[in-house]
Amino acid sequence: MTSPPASPPVQTPAQAERLQRMRFRKAMARKKRKEREAAGEIKELNITAMMDMMTILLVFLLKSFASSSAAVTASEDVRPPISTTRATPKDTVAITITPKNILVGDKEAVRLVEGQVPAEQLQGRLVVGLDTQLKKEVEKLKFIAERNPAAPFSKEVSIIGDKKIPYDMLLTILYTAGQNELENYRFVVLMKEGEE
Repeated sequence: MTSPPASPPVQTPAQAERLQRMRFRKAMARKKRKEREAAGEIKELNITAMMDMMTILLVFLLKSFASSSAAVTASEDVRPPISTTRATPKDTVAITITPKNILVGDKEAVRLVEGQVPAEQLQGRLVVGLDTQLKKEVEKLKFIAERNPAAPFSKEVSIIGDKKIPYDMLLTILYTAGQNELENYRFVVLMKEGEE
């Protein structure tokens, strides 16, 4: 035998009113949420503001490209020699030699000990840490040159160093650069005062 279906529970007027209030609150919360979401939507684009933004970006980019593209790491330890040259620096692989280290770009390649390359970093005239960093830079430049004919691999390196660098160390660094296809050397110098 089957039992008769259970009748729904009888609600008191207080329970019915509480249930109605709860539904009303949920409906109001839903309505407020939809209003907040609608307020955050963009109804139309203001083309004037976008043109202002693009103009500012264009001016900024033109200004940055107009300046010299070669970046020289400023350091208290490095005082390049003074020259009367008028040649402008080019954007090349930069090797900076300070009394404490040798940098390729902004990355340290070798830490010097008392102003000399440590013996464990040398293989004849080749500086191992510098060789590793230069290989990475040359690979990157060749990769760019393959995909962008406007930026060919020029095989140039800029040497930024103090005027008191020992000649032997300079030869060692140039040898290491030459082993990485960087055969055209440029020495970064300071322009003589009063020259334009």
